[in-house]
Amino acid sequence: MDLQQRSDDLVRTRFADQVVGGGEHAGQRWVEVKREKIVEVLRTLRDECGFDMLMDLTATDWLDKGAPERFAVVYQLFSVTAGQYFRVKAWVPEVEPEIDTVSELWKAAPFAEREGFDMFGIRFRGHSDLKRILLPDHYPGFPLRKDYPLIGHGERYDFPKHIQRQER
Repeated sequence: MDLQQRSDDLVRTRFADQVVGGGEHAGQRWVEVKREKIVEVLRTLRDECGFDMLMDLTATDWLDKGAPERFAVVYQLFSVTAGQYFRVKAWVPEVEPEIDTVSELWKAAPFAEREGFDMFGIRFRGHSDLKRILLPDHYPGFPLRKDYPLIGHGERYDFPKHIQRQER
């Protein structure tokens, strides 16, 4: 049995009350879990299955798509020794979109969690420096949410201009 299958089986057995779905596509397995025990799930995958690298942490907005919750925080894990990937999706509600930070597990997590906060408005509980990373602190919205207007809220015209072009 390969590492992905063993990891999937381990999560589904040990955290049966947390698993809400999963699957496989193009040779990569994933498991979908509730947010309540995300740190324990990911710690188990790191310590017992060897997924020692957090390749990516992002979010997706499932507005009006019939998903368990509006948002999914997606953790893309990699085992350096086995050369295999495994994906974990943790569902986060629209009301109080919060999930525990995993910055104690991987040094790559804090930066990616800040981006998830900045673009989607998902709060990562326990994060040591959760603030906007790409947009100004006063920015009013979260541009990667599906209900964000395609043309924005007029922010293109509201940003302060720091460099003045000189006329020739």
